[in-house]
Amino acid sequence: MSDVSLVVVAGTTETAAIDGISAAGADPELRIHTPSADLEIVADGRPAPDSPVPVSPSGCPTPAVVTRAVRERVGFDFVGVDAGLAVPTDASVRAVGAAPGGDVREPEPVPDAATIFENARGLAPDISKTDELLVAETIPGGTTTALGVLTALGERPVVSSSLAANPLERKRAVVEEGLAASDLSVGDADGDPIDAIRLMGDPVLAAATGLVVGSLEGGIDVTLAGGTQLAAVAALARHAGVDRRLPLATTTFVADDPTADVASLAADLDLSLTATDPEFGSSDHPAMAAYARGEAKEGVGMGGALALSDRAGVPAADVRERIAAITDRLLAARETVGVDGGGSR
Repeated sequence: MSDVSLVVVAGTTETAAIDGISAAGADPELRIHTPSADLEIVADGRPAPDSPVPVSPSGCPTPAVVTRAVRERVGFDFVGVDAGLAVPTDASVRAVGAAPGGDVREPEPVPDAATIFENARGLAPDISKTDELLVAETIPGGTTTALGVLTALGERPVVSSSLAANPLERKRAVVEEGLAASDLSVGDADGDPIDAIRLMGDPVLAAATGLVVGSLEGGIDVTLAGGTQLAAVAALARHAGVDRRLPLATTTFVADDPTADVASLAADLDLSLTATDPEFGSSDHPAMAAYARGEAKEGVGMGGALALSDRAGVPAADVRERIAAITDRLLAARETVGVDGGGSR
């Protein structure tokens, strides 16, 4: 499937260190490694020797293993974008001049939002070498900053979670603190996506939106490969003037989460929603059992990769078998070196 490219925009933010909003690792210190390792897993099938294997506190592996499994089975081009990584990655990446994001409860968590957006917009023609570009993300704590942006724009304030039980009220309380710190009310950034990101977002949202806008300007078909974070990217693109209908490819884990309400959010933003069911519930493998109970519902292009697999006619059982093999290999290596890991979203 060489006519398709997946670009994963990776970064970090101090928002991820807020207690109780993310399952992106055993602790905040390990969490900052997650996006860097995610890129390495999709690119090379394993993290670098000094990178922790990203797993949640319960042992659920990062969605990067799902995306890698589909890549091994289907084949597609991959590009990593450094949009504020706190830890260097061994994966080859394109840079957009982004520093790690601050805490969304601060007045200006992404002071360089405009520069990141324009750099990514300018990079899009060089990245978009195939007929279709899938845009994905990896940033712990990203659903909270996505909620901040949606709220600032005046859009439906719903997001998913990497935790089995979505701490939506906790996230909304964090966003309220951020709005107060930035002297914003709900909807004050309507029509001003850069300000929404600068005051309430993260650098990955800035870069992903720039890539989407730049790719569409260049006539490239874009699929938003993710859940509510990519819906937030769509909202930002709408407020930047994009009016064409866009596809959003996510998982049934996000689509079936009533607290996320991704179907309503997609309808608001005129997105064609695809939710792929990988049938993880039919597997007795611990990783897929963790996904099936609601952990790590999305991220690192998981939904988009599964949609590609389905489009290519690959049996879901084949994908599950490859996921199990990759996960077992990664966790065995992790036990050998005695390194704990981060997680997803």
